[in-house]
Amino acid sequence: MERLPYIDEHSIEVAATPERTWEALLSVLRGELGADLPGPVSSLMRLEPANRRGGWPQGSGDPRPGDALPGFEVRKVRPAEHLGLGGRHRFSRYALVLELEDEAGATRLRALTYAEFPGILGRGYRAIVIDSRAHRLIVRRLLRRVAERA
Repeated sequence: MERLPYIDEHSIEVAATPERTWEALLSVLRGELGADLPGPVSSLMRLEPANRRGGWPQGSGDPRPGDALPGFEVRKVRPAEHLGLGGRHRFSRYALVLELEDEAGATRLRALTYAEFPGILGRGYRAIVIDSRAHRLIVRRLLRRVAERA
């Protein structure tokens, strides 16, 4: 994955095995990120990738590098251990890395975010998404949903 500036890390302990947590993670991501955005929104944002592709979004099974959900392309996969996602739009280039660590009967699920926000519009977008703490709330909600589903 490309090198981007570190933004933050959030984690949660999940009362399930890494394998079960992995399945819950994939299920939540399919639901949270799996819907295609309306064409005008995708075009306005210049979202890359703009649409779903590959076998992962449609059903079960592990994602493969190159598979995509709107805004997130799978860059690296180690089932039940690591999922590296990346994307870009007109205001940012970003990566979301999800790591699962076995903790004797439970799993530590970590979400690490990396991003750059070029130019004045990028700085404005960062203020809206990162500095406002909206990103923090969204990532923590995602982690809680995975824990609940697992």
